[in-house]
Order: sequence, then structure tokens, then C-alpha cells
Amino acid sequence: MSELEQQGSLASAIGAELPFLRRYARALTGNQDSGDKYAAATLEALLQDASWVDPDTPIKLLLFKTFSSIWKSSGSKIIAEENLSEREARAQKHLSELTQNTREALLLRSIERFSTFEIAQIVDVDENEVSELLEIARREMHQSIQGRVMVIEDEAIIAMDISAIVELMGHEVTGVARTRDGAVKLANQQPPDMILADIQLADKSSGIDAVNDIFAQMGERPVVFITAFPERLLTGERPEPAFLITKPYTEDQVQSAVSQAMFFSSSEQIES
Repeated sequence: MSELEQQGSLASAIGAELPFLRRYARALTGNQDSGDKYAAATLEALLQDASWVDPDTPIKLLLFKTFSSIWKSSGSKIIAEENLSEREARAQKHLSELTQNTREALLLRSIERFSTFEIAQIVDVDENEVSELLEIARREMHQSIQGRVMVIEDEAIIAMDISAIVELMGHEVTGVARTRDGAVKLANQQPPDMILADIQLADKSSGIDAVNDIFAQMGERPVVFITAFPERLLTGERPEPAFLITKPYTEDQVQSAVSQAMFFSSSEQIES
């Protein structure tokens, strides 16, 4: 295979995993622009010199490991901090007080589903440290902020399950809405501190539209979206949700996303 063909093959393989790196980058920074800049720097670093790429290393692992190196070399800070909203700036200050590598480890395990062995390679720590990092992260994140959570979900069993998970974390569930109009009505009756929303609702309306309606009336607040097709929202062509859970989800994913979303609230409207 020629060098050009190798580069094309590598670019194609990376492209398939790039939406998930962008999801991780956005969640880590709490800012789409910053996350995308880190992802772009990662892509550029890999494609500049593909000769050193180990063919036995899975592309997704290689991608996240390269990202982690760039993230650490930058001091693990958001790019262009002057563009942050006041809430994002407060979140970054809070984040800086967390134990080193804990939030990265939690996101990699809970959201991206890497094994402890893979996480150790990505963040460059001993594998024995990963379990300790995860426990510290869960404790620090869960204890940091508690509030009122509204659930937008049209499937009753899933709504009950999510509500139970959120309540066990110490949050108050204000209620469950099944439609766009129902979500807006519930939010006005009991204003939430954050929203956990499915994307496809019972009346064929969109959870994204429901969230944007609430934002327009009440101001922005943290939101976590749930979808079976995350790659459809992670295209880089429009504003995207910072926190996105893939169906079928796990309890650990919900706990991690809810805890982390309390640090950030998106300042952009999400397009459906």
C-alpha cells in the first residue's frame, strides 16, 4: 500500500471515531468551540505523520491517547477562555480544584466505555490507579452540586428508571414530561436547575425543541440529552449538546453525565 493510500485509510478509520472524540472533548471542556479545536489538533497530529501509528493499536484508542497528550501539554485548559460565559468560567474554576485525571477517567469510563486498561494508556497512568481515580471522581462530582432535575421522556419505564437514578444521587426530580408542550408547562410550574431529555418524544415532537423553548422562556441551564444515534448530532456543522448519553444507557452513564452537566450549561441553542 502506498503512503497516500495509507493516509487515506487512516483518515477514513479516524473519521468513523471522530464524533465520539468530539463528544468527549466537548464534555471535558464544556465548550463546543474549545472541544472542536482540541479534536482538530488531534486529527492534524495523527495525519501529519502516520508512519509511527501502531497497526495493532485500535484507532479509537490511538485517537483518544493522542488527544490526551495534547490536552495535557496545553495545561488541560479551555482554549480562548475569554469567550466563556460567566457560568462556564465558574465551572472551570471548580473543575480546576478536582483531583488531577479524575474527570478524564470518569468520562472515558462512563461515557466512552473504555476499559480500565485502556484508560490507563490514554491518560498515561498505572492501571492500578484508574479504579482509585474513578472512585475519587464519582465522590467529588456527586458531592459538588445537587439540584432540581426535570426529566423529558415518553417511555414510562425509562422515565421511572432515570428518575430513580437521579434521586439516588441526591437530586430532586421535579416531574416527567412526555411531549414538547408538556415539558414547557412543567418547567413553568416547577423551574428545574437542569434538564434530562430524550430526543424523540411521544407526539413526534423533539426534546431538543422542548429544551430550546424552555431556554427561551426561562434562560439557559444544564441539559443532558439521550439518543440512540449520537453521531447524528455530533456532526460539527451546528451547535451541539455538551452532554449526550447513548441508548441503551447504563446507570453509571446517567450518574456521570448528570454530575458533569451541573458544571456547565450550554450558551447555544441546539438545532433539531
